[in-house]
Amino acid sequence: MRSLFLLFLILTSVSLFAQEGKLLSKKTVKIGIATLKRLDSVVSNATNSLTKVNLYKITYLSEGLKVTGYLIEPKKTGKYPCVIYNRGGNRDDGMMDDTGIILRGLVDLCAAGYVVVGSQYRGNDGGEGKEEFGGKDVNDILNLLPLLAQVSSADTSRIGMFGWSRGGMMTYITLTKTTRIKAAVVGGGLSNLKEWIKDREGIEDNVFVPLIPDYSTNKEQALAERSAVAFADKIHRATPILLMHGSADWRVSPSQSLTLVNRLYEIKHPVRFVLYEGGQHSLAEFRKEYISQLINWFHNYLRDGKSWPSMEPHGE
Repeated sequence: MRSLFLLFLILTSVSLFAQEGKLLSKKTVKIGIATLKRLDSVVSNATNSLTKVNLYKITYLSEGLKVTGYLIEPKKTGKYPCVIYNRGGNRDDGMMDDTGIILRGLVDLCAAGYVVVGSQYRGNDGGEGKEEFGGKDVNDILNLLPLLAQVSSADTSRIGMFGWSRGGMMTYITLTKTTRIKAAVVGGGLSNLKEWIKDREGIEDNVFVPLIPDYSTNKEQALAERSAVAFADKIHRATPILLMHGSADWRVSPSQSLTLVNRLYEIKHPVRFVLYEGGQHSLAEFRKEYISQLINWFHNYLRDGKSWPSMEPHGE
């Protein structure tokens, strides 16, 4: 009887593993005329970019949970490199919506020739489970890798990653768990949660305590596991990273990126850092410029497979 029970557990585990990332639904999103007019007043090329892409809300499986997200594909038939987008915020705050994915530049990125996919993380936007702010919800990102294999336009040999704010933290953690990401971009990213507690009053009680499992009894380990400054040497060394931050960002201090850049420099990890003078957390004042940087980075190191120059001292 025990052998039969063990066999049942093994078969169940194999079945669940085989379904990781399974695409359950893909529903077309239509942007209303009123929304488009409002967006065009902020983003000059919003309507033009939308004519080049197909936008979908998706549901997929991650560790047996139904998780929701977005998928954006170029309308023109072909095989395209892919970018996984990691959203910021937590719970409803910062959740992706039809307007946000346009403002953040995801539609522009897709229109430039990329399949873009992003997760809302478990427990959000109708999804099952509960997010853990950098815990098991990282698997919701990793399970987008097998999901992309089900998208006919996706070239899964070329996958990049783009994260903002908390999504930067999620990106750094993910880059310690897979070698498949060819290039990464992080904007306003979290890299030191201990320092964030000092900078943001209430963030520990309002975010960490309710979301991070066993936080009160496992605080030091939980913070270290989510802070890239503590595990920079574990990030996949062949993934070049572009970091962007606004110098006037009060939500996530630019020191978070500055400290991480110094650490990456020390270990000779391929990295480029752009500090936008007077830029806020969203870099709204520099939207056109940062999206240009984003697209060029992925063109060079993801689409075209450009080699990173030597990090060793050299030259005259």
